[in-house]
Amino acid sequence: MNGARSQLILVAYFSFYQSQPIEYLLLPPLLWSAFRFGAKITTLLIMIVSMTASVATAYKFGVFYKAIGQGDSLLLLQIFMGVIALTTMITIAIVEENRKANLSLQRANADLEQRVLERTSALRQSEAKALELASKAESANQAKSAFIANMSHELRSPLNAVLGFSQMMMRAKNLTAEHYESVSIINQSGDYLLTLINNILDLSKIEAGKTTLNLQTFDLDHLLDDIEDMLQLSAFNAGINLIFERDVNVPKYICTDQVKLRQVLINLIGNGIKFTKKGSVSVFVTNAGQSKNISVETLAETLESSSDDKCILNFSICDTGEGIADEELSELFISFSQAQAGREKQEGTGLGLAISRRFVQLMGGEISVTSELGKGSTFQFQIHAQLGKEIVSDPNEKRRALALAPEQPNYKILVVDDKPVNCQLLVKLLRPMGFEVQEANNGQEAIAIWDQWEPHLIWMDMRMPVMDGYEATKYIKSTIKGNATAVIALTASVLEEEKAIVLSVGCDDFIRKPFKEHIIFDTLAKHLGVKYTYENIQYNGQKNHFLPEISLSPENLKVMPDSWIMQLYRSSLEADKNIVINLIGEIPENETFLVRSLTKLVHNFQFDKLIDLTEPLLSKYIE
Repeated sequence: MNGARSQLILVAYFSFYQSQPIEYLLLPPLLWSAFRFGAKITTLLIMIVSMTASVATAYKFGVFYKAIGQGDSLLLLQIFMGVIALTTMITIAIVEENRKANLSLQRANADLEQRVLERTSALRQSEAKALELASKAESANQAKSAFIANMSHELRSPLNAVLGFSQMMMRAKNLTAEHYESVSIINQSGDYLLTLINNILDLSKIEAGKTTLNLQTFDLDHLLDDIEDMLQLSAFNAGINLIFERDVNVPKYICTDQVKLRQVLINLIGNGIKFTKKGSVSVFVTNAGQSKNISVETLAETLESSSDDKCILNFSICDTGEGIADEELSELFISFSQAQAGREKQEGTGLGLAISRRFVQLMGGEISVTSELGKGSTFQFQIHAQLGKEIVSDPNEKRRALALAPEQPNYKILVVDDKPVNCQLLVKLLRPMGFEVQEANNGQEAIAIWDQWEPHLIWMDMRMPVMDGYEATKYIKSTIKGNATAVIALTASVLEEEKAIVLSVGCDDFIRKPFKEHIIFDTLAKHLGVKYTYENIQYNGQKNHFLPEISLSPENLKVMPDSWIMQLYRSSLEADKNIVINLIGEIPENETFLVRSLTKLVHNFQFDKLIDLTEPLLSKYIE
């Protein structure tokens, strides 16, 4: 500021008193003042400069007085004052606008900073709230999983007795047909309840992202035949036809998750039977060709077969039922959602299709549905699978064990369970077979009996008072003598991590309740080398089926008139499937075995068998 003031004084002195033509050098300090001090001080300086120039000219000093001889001193003075004023004022205006812009920018920056601070604070609060909600959700999910697991354990324990004792009663030879039917209903109802429990568990695993594929090589033909045999009676009781058809190029052995594929098919076919009042439910299986590049990482990473050939299998389940409205199709695969027909029947949980869709996706495919009200529905899905190697099946695989085979050692079996009914079930199952069996109610009793009696195998429940199965197994397996004893964990727990824990404490195997009787016998054979005698059943090598006690013979056809048999014979010669199906529909309803057997022959295109059955009865008519 002092420099600018000195410059103003010097320039004014030389211009107005020494008459030097440097008056316009006053502009720089004035402009500097406009930027530095603003309008008020600069205006004051302009007034001082103008007054100084005017006074100097009036008193005959300065550069403007020297121009009097030319007659333009006043004009020059006015121009000088105008230029000084105008230039400085313009500069002041620019400076003022710049100052306002800066202030506005500062306010905007301050406002932006405030907003950033507010948004940052809100974001932090939101993140904290999200973390809190995530923690609560995780806690709730863990609590739900623990609740479901505990409830499943509590439900499966009594269900083990229901299914176990019903299976034992069905083994009785002196059971009347009426009682056998009642026990079968109990067993089927128990199986249905177990299915509902497993559906809830499957849904819980799907929501938690813990569902995985358990890949294995299996016989696809055998799986389809089993499902057909299982559901054929339900279809017959509903008064409809159940038809299975597969292309000749469908591979017999494939590698994928057999359990999940079976569950999907049973659910879709079962729904078709449930909602079809007349007509048929048809299952078509085709091979969509070789798939060299499967994008499903889960499947590609875990395929166990050495073959590189992969295939895509298409499954179609068509029914002639009630159909589904278009507006309901989009919600059909949502958990706990049901179509109108399902709500009217008041059956099911609405989980089957949601679980089926997830299972199909795990196997590399997708499921879809088309439907028309009053005409029926078609569910289609495809899976990616690897071609499997041929499996040599055990001829005793589906035969019921009756007793220990001759020349077997005396096997000692210890059953450990705190629930007497579970002990009683295994005791009644094993003693009639020829095993020596003792019981213990907790781990402490089990150790005492084991130490004195030295059993070959222990069925060990894991949850017990006094001493649980974990501690008892650890103690037994920590000894040299205990390593010779097989310990099989028998638990109602459904958690996959439970199996790893059980095996880590020393158990040789892991079986979940409720169990099928053949699993108990197979496990004994696996760990002890036990051999059994089996019931007599006839084997039909053509379709790998085991038909219990009775096979279809010409005698079974004598319930029908000769004219009907002749029609069946001629239709079989022509391989006319439709006419044969219509003829089967004329068989009396009480001839269940005949209907099922003939229907199966037709669906498998075994018309030569039908000709063999009818020819002996028509020999007098056939030349």
